[in-house]
Amino acid sequence: MNAPGIEIKGATLLYENHLLFQDLNLKLLASKWTCLLGPSGVGKTSLLRLIAGLASDVSLKMMRASDNLPLANRIAYMAQQESLLPWLTIVENVVIGLKLRGIKVTTQDYDRAKQLLEQVGLEKYVAVKPPVLSGGMRQRAILARTVFEDKPVVLMDEPFAALDVITRAYIQELAAELFAGRTVLLVTHDPLEALRLGHHVYIMSGSPARITSEIELPNQPPRPLTDKVLLETHGQILEQLSHATKAQSN
Repeated sequence: MNAPGIEIKGATLLYENHLLFQDLNLKLLASKWTCLLGPSGVGKTSLLRLIAGLASDVSLKMMRASDNLPLANRIAYMAQQESLLPWLTIVENVVIGLKLRGIKVTTQDYDRAKQLLEQVGLEKYVAVKPPVLSGGMRQRAILARTVFEDKPVVLMDEPFAALDVITRAYIQELAAELFAGRTVLLVTHDPLEALRLGHHVYIMSGSPARITSEIELPNQPPRPLTDKVLLETHGQILEQLSHATKAQSN
């Protein structure tokens, strides 16, 4: 899969008469994970929606893919909210995107969905409905559904925020494996998550918001929680976010 890089220049977004960001620039490197940190309300999710083509009241000087092809229909979106349909089985939830687009689901599609569910450890639950599963299991099903979409660009809006620490660490590793080779933008409040998964980490702060810091990390993600650079950088990022949050509330 040839995953493109994405470059955004001069992004300005007005939300409910509030200027979230103005002339914001961001670059996502092809086939890499970019993680975006920042205080609540700074506009991180709005930036994701902008890239996905879902934002209104937005102006741009430029947003282009590095291969100069349109981004439409090349983006998968994994949101924070619970998004499995409770009346469908898990495997039916994985293939739901095809049905919503009016595409007939084939036996081969179901076979591929079952293979993905096996990869995320849910092979025994393909015929089960979501309410039976734990939060971590439901999130693994959503991960399988996002991978099933087979898009070169993946936008993730704090998809692991509600999970306990151990489950989150496990699913982070699964996501890193399953989205290898794709261009990923992960919005997260968790600096440790960003440092584990990101090739590049950006901090977004201010009002209007801008990218105030960029961190490049050695080694390939997912990094172990004992990684020395990860632990050292974690403290630095927490301090930056603390200052940004105080400035945001003033």
